Amino acid sequence: MKTKKPAIAVIDVGKTNKKLFLFDQDYNIVYERSARFLETTDEDGDPCENLESLRLSVFDSLRSLFNKKEYDVKAINFSAYGASFVNIDEDGNPVTPLYNYLKPFPEELKKQFYNTYGGEENFSLRTASPVLGSLNSGMQLYRLKYEKSDAFNRIQYSLHLPQYLSYLISCKPCSDITSIGCHTNLWDFTKNDYHQWVYDEGIHEKLAAICSYDETTKAIFPGNNYLVGIGLHESSAALIPYMVNFHEPFVLLSTGTWCISLNPFNNTPLTIEELKQDCLCYLHYQGKPVKASRLFAGPDHEEGMKRIADHFNQNVIKYRNIEFNPEMVSLLQKNGFLETEKNAKNQFFERDLSSFSNDEEAYHQLMLDIIRQQVQSTQLVLNGSPVKRLFVDGGFSRNAVYMNLLAMAFPQLEVYAASMAQATALGAALAIHKSWNKKPLPNTLIKLQYYSAAPAEMV
Repeated sequence: MKTKKPAIAVIDVGKTNKKLFLFDQDYNIVYERSARFLETTDEDGDPCENLESLRLSVFDSLRSLFNKKEYDVKAINFSAYGASFVNIDEDGNPVTPLYNYLKPFPEELKKQFYNTYGGEENFSLRTASPVLGSLNSGMQLYRLKYEKSDAFNRIQYSLHLPQYLSYLISCKPCSDITSIGCHTNLWDFTKNDYHQWVYDEGIHEKLAAICSYDETTKAIFPGNNYLVGIGLHESSAALIPYMVNFHEPFVLLSTGTWCISLNPFNNTPLTIEELKQDCLCYLHYQGKPVKASRLFAGPDHEEGMKRIADHFNQNVIKYRNIEFNPEMVSLLQKNGFLETEKNAKNQFFERDLSSFSNDEEAYHQLMLDIIRQQVQSTQLVLNGSPVKRLFVDGGFSRNAVYMNLLAMAFPQLEVYAASMAQATALGAALAIHKSWNKKPLPNTLIKLQYYSAAPAEMV
């Protein structure tokens, strides 16, 4: 009989796609499965995750996995988007919908909260959380207490989504520092404990004990004798492969819809000015602060490409793999693309496209304008830290124009495009490596491509 190969499963739940990955002992993906299902609505008619579909999908995915004869699943872990609580009763059944973090938050209740607990600026500094309404997940529990007290009183545990997924398989309620410490309004960074309001309002009674990121427990869900991790917030999970592979200070620029600059080596306290520029801190898997800033660049890029394609009568697909033209950049640099004044708007959408000689020139200007904003955003997390390297992953890491311009914008840093298969799921697998894998951690998980600050053609 053929020996089964040891493997670890990770269920990765995003807002759009829900995925199951199976990694072998060298962290190669040997199986994957994806699912999408329609949202439902909460009692106010606002869209929200369909918890029942999610629960059934998790169970169905695991059943299909355990039917595979060639792999011996030794462990399972979870990664999921943050700012979302699943409130369960003493029998483990949801008491409320999984409210969408974009759900509008009542203005009067917001004023009541911040007036009671020291004002927006002081509170935000202590919790490293900009005022974001329902995106501050602790505010969801505050709202339940004051608007739906019956439901609030029935809650046995409020679990962030990654920990709820773990609970489905282990029946062990846990809180995780990566979820607690990410703009939740729950954690006081100045005293490294829950903020006093959590105790004053009785919220702490609804929160499970904080478990270590690498803790595992035996599964209750039928299968072989496998272990279950506690789950991780997706941004923290994606950082783990870099923390494991690189020990010199670095910044990770994770690109997509949001371009998020993450600096695990910046210990300077947040300032009011940084908070106003969408900068915050969260706690990574080892409980240390990560300073982070974000830029909504993905949609600007998509809209800009469509605008160029329409004006020059081109197919937008052309700009997916456009080559970097340093001479064109030299010409456009006269417009001052590295100017550093604070400007929340992308200037490209105010430009007259007829002033460009062709569509490629217009595209380079679009990227110059995006990079100008990116410099401002990333600089917020670079200040006061000894970083020498900048890793870029996600969609823009495959964009030659973006990467070359970024290297030019940060000549003091080594700029690399980083690529790996499914960083978030991989990070969740690596978090519980020692629980199931006797092999040493591989050092070839991430492929790097270096970009020079001064291309030879421009010297």
